[in-house]
Amino acid sequence: MVKQNEKISLVDYTDKYEEICEGTDLIPGELFDVYGVKRGLRDKNGNGVLSGLTHISKIEAFKNVDGKKVPCDGKLWYRGYSIIDLVRGFSEKRFGFEEITYLLLFGKLPNVEQLQTFKRVLNASRTLPTNFTRDVIMKAPSKDIMNSVTKSVLTLASYDENMTDPSISNVLRQCLQLIGILPMLSVYGYHAYNHYECGDSFYIHRPDENLSTAENILLMLRPDKKYTELEARVLDIALVLHMEHGGGNNSTFTTRVVTSAGSDTYSVVAAALSSLKGPKHGGANIKVVEMMRDLKESVSDLNDEAAVKEYLGKLLDKQAFDKKGLIYGMGHAVYSLSDPRARIFKGFVERLAKAKGREADFKIYSAVERLAPEVIAEKRKIYKGVSANVDFYSGFVYSMLDIPLELYTPIFAMARIVGWSAHRIEELVNVDKIIRPAYLSIMEEKDYVALEERGSKDA
Repeated sequence: MVKQNEKISLVDYTDKYEEICEGTDLIPGELFDVYGVKRGLRDKNGNGVLSGLTHISKIEAFKNVDGKKVPCDGKLWYRGYSIIDLVRGFSEKRFGFEEITYLLLFGKLPNVEQLQTFKRVLNASRTLPTNFTRDVIMKAPSKDIMNSVTKSVLTLASYDENMTDPSISNVLRQCLQLIGILPMLSVYGYHAYNHYECGDSFYIHRPDENLSTAENILLMLRPDKKYTELEARVLDIALVLHMEHGGGNNSTFTTRVVTSAGSDTYSVVAAALSSLKGPKHGGANIKVVEMMRDLKESVSDLNDEAAVKEYLGKLLDKQAFDKKGLIYGMGHAVYSLSDPRARIFKGFVERLAKAKGREADFKIYSAVERLAPEVIAEKRKIYKGVSANVDFYSGFVYSMLDIPLELYTPIFAMARIVGWSAHRIEELVNVDKIIRPAYLSIMEEKDYVALEERGSKDA
């Protein structure tokens, strides 16, 4: 029994009550089946519960053949255009981030004049309020750059006189400004952490209005501002492939939910950022890089495919790396036979690996991509095919670009904020109803017991 006025350690208290929370809140798994509840809003076949309609993007992972659902190579469309055609259209001629941002926001591919105007508008948005970097970003730096960016986004709301205006024009202005500013918030947040927490040099490079988003990210990140055209183009491709994904992903659904509540753009983006940072969503590529590092340390001969395959088996058996039973970068909630983004990315990754002298690493990644599905098929009962997803290669790309691990998820956010913006606007245009899913209560009703009549047993 705790005596009155006796000091109680918060950590000791929460450690003690952890078991109580787990016992009180545990719901037997079979009850979800009894009541027909789809855990994670997905059925046993991995299909998501239909919660809305969208013009913005589409995913295909299965085809209907003679009334049967058959896995097929994955396909992804932005506003009706195949992602393969879009990347092929700009990859060797120009940077694509700005062009595809226009497409996702406005539903049409821009002509030359429209694209030039849009680039000027976006570049003009790459400015922060006076002293914002010093007063907000440099104060209380954090290794968790996603938290730092979220703090900065919420603080920007106090500089906006029309913060709560829900008109499409105003929301579009806010979205364009945040799309332009997010790379600055992320990179500057990293530099503040790297200086104040790690003791390295501190420098702030302003973005160049004549450069693309990908070029500016590398310019702001590197001490000498230098980068090769191939480096910038591969980063540009990475941004485009991460911009949008079907509408049903966790952070985009969060965008829709918070928008439906009538909240402001800054709060919506902050909520989406908080959703994205989870290791089950935007943080997956970090786990891939860490897993591959552990593979190199654990397997003496990386050319021995039998040894690599044995390591992958240990991953699934929870005997290696983080012992979670996962091969990171393999499989996807939607795709079955292949992730089109990974297929597109792989060719550019190989080019960059050759330029960086990382062919040996690329060979290891290729081997894992080929062997992992075999190991998973042997050890798991799966309802669909398993293949590499876009996160499998994106972390490798970022490492070749000398991008620090702390910025991997923020780079995802720099891209996905475009999709969030498109979905926020679509939600505002079409729906004036709060999203409120139902939860079935299975609690037992109890008779009230007066305080003095309750047992004195200490928990």
